[in-house]
Amino acid sequence: MKGIIGAIAGDVIGSAYEFNPTRDYNFELFTPKSTFTDDTVLTMANARWLLEDDTHSPERLVEIMLDMCRKYPDRGYGGRFARWIHDGNPQPYNSFGNGSAMRVSPVGYYAQTLEEALALAQISAEVTHDHPEGIKGAQATVAAIFLARQGKNKSEIRDYVKETFGYDLDRTLEDIRPTFTFDETCQRTVPEAITCYMEGTDYEDVVRLAVSLAGDADTLAAIAGSIASATEEVPNEITQPVIVRLSEELCTLLLRFNELVAKREAETAL
Repeated sequence: MKGIIGAIAGDVIGSAYEFNPTRDYNFELFTPKSTFTDDTVLTMANARWLLEDDTHSPERLVEIMLDMCRKYPDRGYGGRFARWIHDGNPQPYNSFGNGSAMRVSPVGYYAQTLEEALALAQISAEVTHDHPEGIKGAQATVAAIFLARQGKNKSEIRDYVKETFGYDLDRTLEDIRPTFTFDETCQRTVPEAITCYMEGTDYEDVVRLAVSLAGDADTLAAIAGSIASATEEVPNEITQPVIVRLSEELCTLLLRFNELVAKREAETAL
């Protein structure tokens, strides 16, 4: 399976190590603590928005995000975002946290042009993360997914992201590891997640590299995994333990979104 399952699986695998960091590449993929977090809830909120709202309005996205988050409380929402959920009039709060990037992968699979991908990523980010770095993190993630789907190689994707968004992608993971710590900003999550994708050989390798950075493990793995699954199959031995951890509603949304993406791809091919 390809597509947004890559973000969801990365989230579930990384969840056990978010506050129990590991630098061991050979960590256990699934533990009794492995579960979906806010990364998955908000990824599926974005997927539902694209399924239900042809106008792609920010107002409808907010409604869906609030509905999903209230259905799935206690999934590790950040402090400011948690207050946003329960605000009577939720407004953007100038955030540059990595939440904008962790939830945006459905846009990269839905969009039919790079311009559409970047525009939708901006809408997805701005309802909460309207700081330029928050928008940039979402757009860089979506651009990498979209370009990978279009058959661009890793060198071409790296060059585009560097030139367009100014991220330093010249560092290797060997350069990053010694000083890398837990960080929830786009600036210290998105470039590192993209580098994991660049150095990984397949989906599992990408996720293992992301989690073993010992940072914000579930989000690093969700972002890196969402890019990797644009071209790499997420193997059954990963997808099955993930799917059984999801609610029936989330499984249905995943299936419906995958069907929508397949339909749009078929229409583009005509």
